[in-house]
Amino acid sequence: MSQVVFITGATSGFGQATARRFAQAGWSLVLTGRRQERLAALRDELAPQVPVHIAALDVRDAKAVQAAFDALPEAFRALTTLVNNAGLALAPVPAQRAALEDWHTMIDTNVTGLVNVTHAALPWLLKTGAGASIVNIGSVAGEWPYPGSHVYGATKAFVKQFSLNLRSDLIATGVRVTDIAPGMAETEFTLVRTKGDQAASDALYAGTTPLTAQDIAEQIFYVATLPAHMAINRLEIMPTRQAWAPFAVDRDKP
Repeated sequence: MSQVVFITGATSGFGQATARRFAQAGWSLVLTGRRQERLAALRDELAPQVPVHIAALDVRDAKAVQAAFDALPEAFRALTTLVNNAGLALAPVPAQRAALEDWHTMIDTNVTGLVNVTHAALPWLLKTGAGASIVNIGSVAGEWPYPGSHVYGATKAFVKQFSLNLRSDLIATGVRVTDIAPGMAETEFTLVRTKGDQAASDALYAGTTPLTAQDIAEQIFYVATLPAHMAINRLEIMPTRQAWAPFAVDRDKP
């Protein structure tokens, strides 16, 4: 029986690349996301390699999340790894100009959605025990503040602390928890954040070498396939060409 990975937000970016990486290794895939047509296309691509089950799912809906787990076919119930990838950033503007609706959407997806899926998945992972993994996709924004991060960075700080707290609770179960915190990575992330502004996305990545979705997928696979006695609590991953800036200082105008 192959190992089973459950991936949220599998329709693009890190989630899609992660599905392909686990498929290369022969894992069975449970792929979820809000865009049914993309899920179906990914299933059609990967099903010749490995068993694939898809479920259109909005992680913000706790009842729908529980129903998705309850409806898992028997062949996909021996859950080995959960990848909590579904999330987004919105409103890359100062907090005083951000729409409250965008703040709520980030909290509902990045915090509530992650909690919904984790709570529903835990009984399945506990049955697997030693070697099972929860991989939560955080961000360097959860550790390092920057202008325009406001609620997004706060939600990723939650991911970091929630991951560490889960590790404490699960210590005797064999289930590992890792917070993977990427820096600049070229995916649809900025397009979503700017609500479709391709020029803004292109400008962010121009002239440098960002991470790719495949880079992060490789790290997710790495932590999920370590020997059962090993756990990586947190990985913060930046491009070599990204680092920190000096503190900002507001000065009197001459």
